[in-house]
Order: sequence, then C-alpha cells, then structure tokens
Amino acid sequence: MSSDVSLPLVGLLLGASAASGLRLYATIAVLGFLGRSGALALPPGLQVLTNQWVILVAASLYLVEFLADKIPLVDSTWDLVHTFIRAPAAALLAWAALSTVAEEWRVVAALVCGVVALSAHGLKSSTRAVINTSPEPVTNWAASLAEDGLTAFLLFLAVQYPLAAALAAAAIVVLAAALGTWMWRALRRFRGSRRLHRDGAGLPSSAPSDRALF
Repeated sequence: MSSDVSLPLVGLLLGASAASGLRLYATIAVLGFLGRSGALALPPGLQVLTNQWVILVAASLYLVEFLADKIPLVDSTWDLVHTFIRAPAAALLAWAALSTVAEEWRVVAALVCGVVALSAHGLKSSTRAVINTSPEPVTNWAASLAEDGLTAFLLFLAVQYPLAAALAAAAIVVLAAALGTWMWRALRRFRGSRRLHRDGAGLPSSAPSDRALF
C-alpha cells in the first residue's frame, strides 16, 4: 500500500463511513465545511466536498432527513430507500480519497468502508423498526436525536482520534454481524416452531384403541 495512506486518513475514512451509515448528508456537509474552513486537511480526492454548492445541497438534504427521521414509519421508509445510498456513498468517498493509491487497495478500501456504513445503517434501521412498534412518538424522537449525537461523536473521533474512530467502526461491524446472526437464528427457530405446529395440527388428537376394532 502507498505510504500516502496514514493512520489519520484510515481513521477519518472509517469514522466517516460509520457516520455515513447514520447520517450521510450531515457527514458530507461537516467534512466539506471543515475542509473549506481549513480545520481539516482533506485528501485531494475529497476536495470537491469543500465546494459551497456541495455543502449547501448536503446541508439541505440533512435538514430534510432530520425532519423525516423524527416521524414514525416515515423514518423507516427513509431508511429503506437509503439502504441503497448510504453504503455506496461511503464506498465512493473512500475510493475518491485514495486517488494516489494502487487500484487494488482503492477497491479494498471502498469495500471495507461500504461494509462499515452498511453495518451502521443496519443497526440504525433495525433499532428504529423495533421502536416504531410503539405508538408513542417520544421514544422515536429520542432515538433520532441520539443518532444525531452519535454521528457528531463519530465525526469528532474521525478528525481528532483516528485510532478510536477505527476501533469504533470495527465495533459497529461486529455488533451488526452479531445482530444479523441472532436474527437469522431467531427466524429459523420461528419457522421450525411454525412447521411443528402445522404438522401437529394435522394429526388426530388421540389414536383409536385396538379394543375398538373388535
């Protein structure tokens, strides 16, 4: 791998990918603003984020997301649509950031960052789907605000503490894998119990006695 790839850059990409899985547009707007203000040295491939129109559009989309994410059921629909946006966008950011790296490592970085974003998105959308089973909106609002705060925290780690950001991204992937495994096993148990119940319902309640035949 090229010597241009340093721990701060790796931490930035992994932390930003985790944040993108929660709030993609806020992540782009914050990175662009920090790069434009000179508070963060973005790699050449991400300098496009500092364009004022990119920042403006990203901030506007985040405002829409902020409002949509506070409305039960609307938030789940938003998450469903963004299943096909957040992870690819994180992969694209990683690909662009490593413009000076060999192609094979750019592909690896894009895949890894895409997985991190998808893991964060999966944890978020699964949690919100469970919360939406409750009719009251307060829990939904609290969860949404917590996600906003977690996004800000992940971006703070990505910029200031890249190693911690990388570890946080790894933890998110592990948690998502554990959740996916648990859901798969729960689904198999549920299907097995349904099959046993269905098969049992087709049997007679009691077998006739041999004495009844004579």
